[in-house]
Amino acid sequence: MILNIILLIIGFIILIKGADYFVDGVKSVAYHFHVPKILIGLTVVAFGTSAPELAVSIKSILSGNYDIVLGNVIGSNIMNVLLILGVSSLFHPLLVKKSLLKKELPITIFLTFLFAILLNESMFTSETINNFSRADGIILLTLFSLFLYFLIRKTTTDDENEIQENDMSLFKAIIYTLSGITMIIIGSNMVVKSACLIAEINGISQKLISLTIVAFGTSLPELVTSVMATIKGEYDIAIGNIIGSNMFNIGIVIGLPVTIFGGINKVSFDYIDVLVMLISISLLYIFAKKDYKITRLEGIIFLIIFSIYYALILISG
Repeated sequence: MILNIILLIIGFIILIKGADYFVDGVKSVAYHFHVPKILIGLTVVAFGTSAPELAVSIKSILSGNYDIVLGNVIGSNIMNVLLILGVSSLFHPLLVKKSLLKKELPITIFLTFLFAILLNESMFTSETINNFSRADGIILLTLFSLFLYFLIRKTTTDDENEIQENDMSLFKAIIYTLSGITMIIIGSNMVVKSACLIAEINGISQKLISLTIVAFGTSLPELVTSVMATIKGEYDIAIGNIIGSNMFNIGIVIGLPVTIFGGINKVSFDYIDVLVMLISISLLYIFAKKDYKITRLEGIIFLIIFSIYYALILISG
């Protein structure tokens, strides 16, 4: 038991450090090729910080731990908005660009609601058991790919092509990127194995483990990135990181493994989990649209909802 806890902690440390190296490396590679900052926030940083979720999902689906696959995505998307943006806004109100409200955020909301519908298909069919099929994964993966294509086309034609300074050589950036990917794979393997063993020993459901420990551990890169970006006044990166990460979680973290390795039978998540995910992304849009920023008060509201939700699942778990 103690050994598993130690391995779990070590796995998280390797995951976080690996994601840190990966983000720094890929960002630097992007800078060498003159990629605009807004695109960095929505894609490179978001993808890099979501890499732990992808690694955990692939490992989990291969080992048959399907509750961890879904709980990882749902839990991470909830934490991204309620916890990470909530904490980030305490340091400074997060300014939101009109372009994000008009395009990227509505697309994120659409994908989130579509994911919820596909996840709860028994509400719309005669089936009594929810399944998440390969066809569902293909739908999400295809829509995400179209969004990414649209985003790159849009950003490369924008006038705002702000390039950040970079002091890392291209060779060093590549080494950082490859090292980060390796550490992410190793760390995710340790996290999944340790979490499952701890759950089995203590009679705790995989759902509870995935929605709490695994989801929080794999969301730490997003938390650190968004908070640091907020402190430095890089609100595009802070907000873009979360929007991009949520999109990546739905389109790639769940869509890609299911498309490649097959569907998930007997989905066992409660409606409250999906409902909170939908409420969180909807509130983000409502708050941002009001005055084009997420204020400290709104951040506190996020944190209150987050605390109530996790108190409920801990009690029920």
